[in-house]
Amino acid sequence: MKEPSKVYYTDFRTHPGYNLLQKLQKLIRAAGIGTIDMEDRFVAIKLHFGEPGNLSFLRPNFAKAVADVIKEQGGRPFLTDCNTLYVGRRKHALEHLDAAYENGFTPYSTGCQIIIADGLKGTDEAEVPVPGGEYVKSAKIGRAIMDADVFISLNHFKGHESTGFGGALKNIGMGCGSRAGKMEQHCSGKVSIRKELCRGCRACGSECAQHAISYGEKNIASIDPDRCVGCGRCLARCNFDAIRNLEYSANDLLNRKIAEYSKAVLAGRPSFHINLVMDISPNCDCHSENDAPILPNVGMFASFDPVALDQASADACNRMTPLPHTQLTDRMAEEHFDDRHDYFKNCAPETDWEVCLEHAEKLGIGTREYTLHYIK
Repeated sequence: MKEPSKVYYTDFRTHPGYNLLQKLQKLIRAAGIGTIDMEDRFVAIKLHFGEPGNLSFLRPNFAKAVADVIKEQGGRPFLTDCNTLYVGRRKHALEHLDAAYENGFTPYSTGCQIIIADGLKGTDEAEVPVPGGEYVKSAKIGRAIMDADVFISLNHFKGHESTGFGGALKNIGMGCGSRAGKMEQHCSGKVSIRKELCRGCRACGSECAQHAISYGEKNIASIDPDRCVGCGRCLARCNFDAIRNLEYSANDLLNRKIAEYSKAVLAGRPSFHINLVMDISPNCDCHSENDAPILPNVGMFASFDPVALDQASADACNRMTPLPHTQLTDRMAEEHFDDRHDYFKNCAPETDWEVCLEHAEKLGIGTREYTLHYIK
């Protein structure tokens, strides 16, 4: 049996003269980031810059705290992400950089450069073999990410409408995919319209980058399955539960593909991973809005093992008490609510985040077994 991985944790308590950024640096040093040889090496810090209008993304101050530690070790850090598949302001590098700057991520605020890893149009990718891959044999990863000597993931841990939660593996697997790579991960799942529930508001169409949604009599929506790539943006946008998955295994398959893409990104070089479990919104930071947090802020976690890190973060969340007047408590108050004894599954009932971790463990990325080490 594989030995449990070490996960290091600290809460958000501080005192005069000791701030959260110093506490984060203390945490990652205790977790062993200093054992990585970074001298004169390019170090990718993969994070999500946040879709403008969303306010739950990680503040750039946290990125600077990590970059400063890397520079102290002689490394050459850069912040990076890949372009998005959906309609928004991060679908090509120029808008993506504008969005990052608008949200406070600049070389001046973070102390390092920003590189959009898959280039101007999301086509600058590296084909990377997936050792042991069952669904993906060759992953399409943003080239700048694969050119880095060391890989660091800095992750906002929150809910997600398709994967249950977004943590380290989601940020690595989906986040590092080029636009074609993202489509490869999403395209197994299709959605359909429950016409009796559609109100004709047309909100779903504004979210579809593939122009798969059209409108007929009384503005009732319909979806072209040949155009749909299963990204789930329209499903999350609909306020009336009029959109559903045609293929109920789609989210599970998406989670397994994310694990396989993560394997491609991480294989063959040093990596280190950080989860900040705060502002736990129910949906992805890719939205141009963020709903109220479903749980209180938990703390900061770090580990060399992203599987153990995500497991520890989820376990810590499930020990909390839900916040009132949120998507989670609304779902739990529904008449026919089926308690799955997991806040992320209760919030997005068609998801099962454990599928991703189980598959990642099977691929040898890490283990779900961990020991938790508290840092004051």
